[in-house]
Amino acid sequence: MLLPPIKLCASLACADPLHLAREIEAIEAAGIDMIHIDVMDGSFVPNLALSIDLVRAVRRITDLPMDAHLMMVDPARYIEPFAEAGADLIVVHQEACTHLQRTLAAIRALGVGAGVALNPATSLKMLEYVLDDIDLLLIMTVNPGFVGQKLVPATVGKIADARRMLAAHNRPIDIQVDGNVSLDNAHAMVAAGANWLVGGTSSIFRRDLTIAEGAAELRRVAERARMEAHGGVA
Repeated sequence: MLLPPIKLCASLACADPLHLAREIEAIEAAGIDMIHIDVMDGSFVPNLALSIDLVRAVRRITDLPMDAHLMMVDPARYIEPFAEAGADLIVVHQEACTHLQRTLAAIRALGVGAGVALNPATSLKMLEYVLDDIDLLLIMTVNPGFVGQKLVPATVGKIADARRMLAAHNRPIDIQVDGNVSLDNAHAMVAAGANWLVGGTSSIFRRDLTIAEGAAELRRVAERARMEAHGGVA
C-alpha cells in the first residue's frame, strides 16, 4: 500500500522559547509542513508545557497548519478553546478519554481534524471502533512528557501493525510518530508506515544543524525510506 505523502511537523516544545518568532520564521523558510504543539498538564504526563495562549499567539504570526497534541486529563474540556485559538487538528490520547468516540465527534463538529494518540504500551485494538472517526493516528514512540528520550524499540513494529490494520479497513489515513524521530530512526519509522514525522532535538532542532539543514536531512531520509519500502513509487 502506497503511503500518503510525507509531512514534517516541527515540535514547538523543542524550539528556543526566548526567540520563538524567529524560530517560526525559520520553520516556514525551511518548508516544514506543520507546527506540532505538545500541551502537557502535569497530571497525565509529569511535565507542564505550552498552552492555549501559545496556540493563539502562534496563529497570529503564521499561516502554517498547527496540530495540538493534548497530553492532559479529560481533554474534551479543552477542545473548543483550542479550535478557537487556531489549531487545525486536535489530537487526544485514548488513555485520557472516558468517551473517546464522543470526543472525536465533538472535535470534527468544530471543523478541525481529529486525531488519536496511543502511548507505547497501548494496544491498537483500542482503535477498532473509532477508525471512521479519526483523521490521524499518532503513535508515541517514547513515553510522553519529556523531550530528548530514547526510542522505545517495540513501537517500530507497532507502526507497521497500525498501517496493516488501516489497510485492512481501507483507511489510508496519516500515521504520525512523535518521540526520538531522529535522522537515524526516521528511516525505519517511515519504512514501517509512518508518514508524519514530528521532529525535535534529534532532527529539526539539533544543535549541530540549522533548522533548514535538519529539516532537509529529515525529509531526505524519509523520502528515501518511502521510495525503498514501496517499490520506488513516489
